[in-house]
Amino acid sequence: MTGYMAWEARAVEVTVLDIEGAPEGIVYITDPHVRASNIDHVREVIDEVNRLNPSLVLIGGDFVTGEEEDFASQEVWNSLDAPAYAVLGNHDYRVGIDGPTGIERTLATRASAVVTADAYDVSALNDGSADTAFADNLTAALEENGVRVLRNDYVRTSVGNEEIVIVGVDDGWAGMADPPDVPATDAFTVYLVHEPSCRADWDADLILAGHTHGGQFLFPVVKQLNDFGVIELAGLFDGDGRTPTYISRGVCTSSVAGVELRFNCQPEIVLINPTGEQLRALA
Repeated sequence: MTGYMAWEARAVEVTVLDIEGAPEGIVYITDPHVRASNIDHVREVIDEVNRLNPSLVLIGGDFVTGEEEDFASQEVWNSLDAPAYAVLGNHDYRVGIDGPTGIERTLATRASAVVTADAYDVSALNDGSADTAFADNLTAALEENGVRVLRNDYVRTSVGNEEIVIVGVDDGWAGMADPPDVPATDAFTVYLVHEPSCRADWDADLILAGHTHGGQFLFPVVKQLNDFGVIELAGLFDGDGRTPTYISRGVCTSSVAGVELRFNCQPEIVLINPTGEQLRALA
């Protein structure tokens, strides 16, 4: 069983997401947690992304484990063949990176964060534990390797003949999230936010999140709770008129005794509105 779960953690699938109005051929990945034990896997993910020939790549944070002494492994992103935009996650600030502190951050978010679009405020989570120098150095390393990191910022760019607005909200668990003011636009607008619990009902066409690894061990009862929206671990959530949000299962995971394991929860590359060429590549 352990052998199967180790295999599944490497068995990346491509999830096709049809979103009305979105430009074609966008790829979204999250939670690479690049380290020596999985760097070959991350390279394989990047090879698969390149094979899909995306119009652009969006990355949802947690590039590291939080235990790094340098960021040499982040050179893997140099291999991406498409423009890449990203946000940082909690591991990128060294916040909530183990079981006890992760639970503490979850409870603190519920107790003190305000995640409504008109009064958004997670500053109570900024208690001095976030390693901002670590995050700054990581950001520099990512940008040296072709990944533009949006920290409470947005960018307008073109995908073919269509304009897209990409809004990057900095990490909520670190207390750094402060969504920028985005001018009204008819362009397709997507928000990147690492923790889905730190999102608001922003005026956007789509929110992309990660952090959960899809639950990592998605046993039947847990899967049913997720499918009915009782909990939010993976998939598209667009009920009650809220901004559609896709929570990705990510491409890598936290390790158990140094080994990445998954059950009923394959890692994924998300492909938004695939082109005909991309569909042929998948076939």
